[in-house]
Amino acid sequence: MSLQMPTTASEFGFIDDNPVGIHASRTIMLAELRLLFAACDTSSTFEEYKFAIIEENALLKKTEITRKSSLRWLRWLYALDKHVLLFLALRDLCDNDMDAQPLLALLCAVARDPILKGTAEMILAVPEGEIVTPKMMMEAVRASFPDRYNPTTLASIGRNTISSWQQAGLLSGKLHKVRVKAQSRPTSMAYALLLGYLSGARGEALFRTLWCRLLDAPANVLHEQAFAASQRGWIEYRHMGDVTEVGLRFLVRK
Repeated sequence: MSLQMPTTASEFGFIDDNPVGIHASRTIMLAELRLLFAACDTSSTFEEYKFAIIEENALLKKTEITRKSSLRWLRWLYALDKHVLLFLALRDLCDNDMDAQPLLALLCAVARDPILKGTAEMILAVPEGEIVTPKMMMEAVRASFPDRYNPTTLASIGRNTISSWQQAGLLSGKLHKVRVKAQSRPTSMAYALLLGYLSGARGEALFRTLWCRLLDAPANVLHEQAFAASQRGWIEYRHMGDVTEVGLRFLVRK
């Protein structure tokens, strides 16, 4: 495929250089994202998303202040702009597979919130069945951004990030959060490959990026899901021996 890479991944929608992520105040807001997508069609502009949230109260918020803050946080996490490639592909795939929405939302949020991204390696390193605590999240963020956050903010980050990982399906439980396997699907596989490609990976290396590791599945399953995604027309996929080719013409179309 012929996609011209810009000088910075921010042109695609990535946010890597701003440690002031939303997880000091919010989670990935999966429920709100689903309500918004149910209220607006795929071709909606940012102004239409804004109108749905502020004027029509699509997110079912009690006050105008909370509606405006929800718009601000959702825009930070997901862009809400069809001219931003990460959001364009997210919207396409979310509309095709509701069961994949938790992981799709997580992948986009990790690409756009450095705080959440700072906890990813810690979560992936926790064995299935082990307990994950907010303190573990706090320590991961403290290591990624030393001396950046005070104890009160870190405590809030710990609670919010652990909730986000639970919403995405990598944690389960009420009183104690336990590491569980995420439910990867061909739809989330297609999006992970897109994020990996936009990050510079090619060929078989696409299946070893952070984005594919967040799908929480072994390599053979990832390849099976990539093939299934190609059958649905979301990607082009060829794999023979040690050679893997992935095309993304549908997801990067104008």
